[in-house]
This record gives sequence, C-alpha cells and structure tokens, in this order.
Amino acid sequence: MNYVALSFTEIRGSVEHLTDAGHGPLLTFCPVATKYYTHFVTGTGKARRASGNEWSGVVELRQPLTQGRANRELRSLLAQSFELDSDEIRILHWARLH
Repeated sequence: MNYVALSFTEIRGSVEHLTDAGHGPLLTFCPVATKYYTHFVTGTGKARRASGNEWSGVVELRQPLTQGRANRELRSLLAQSFELDSDEIRILHWARLH
C-alpha cells in the first residue's frame, strides 16, 4: 500500500468529492487516542508494599484530560486498572505526549 501526503485543503476536497456521489460518506474519521507519560506509586496508604510499588509508562485515553481535574482523573483511571482505591495512587509526574 502506498501513502501520499496531502494538505488539509486537498483532503477536504477529496472527502467532498467522495460524498457528492449521493451514497453517503465513504470515509470514517475516528478520534485518535491521547497519550500521557505517567510516573506514580501504588499503595501509598496502609496497603503499601515493600517493593514493586513505583510505576511509569504511557497511558492512552480516548479523550484528553481536563486541565483542572487531570490528577484526579488519572488517579481514578490507574486505580481502576490496579483494582485499588484512588487514594492509594500518588502521581509523581505526568505529561502529555505529542
């Protein structure tokens, strides 16, 4: 399969041309996942383990984090993944990847 780089104007014109046939859109656009680097520890309360509680990696989300609640949203998501309460997750650092 060959790939061709197109400008936004060229893409828009191509999409309009494909949908003008009266058959409805032939292309479907899907949202791209937003990726975040995260560095955190688990078990910060009574459940803290002696080893293996510091983690780092990339988390992919369907929607970007909201600015004011990013820490809380990330903690909640990570807690669900680790089957912990959100108060057992402490975010040390996070950053959106481009």
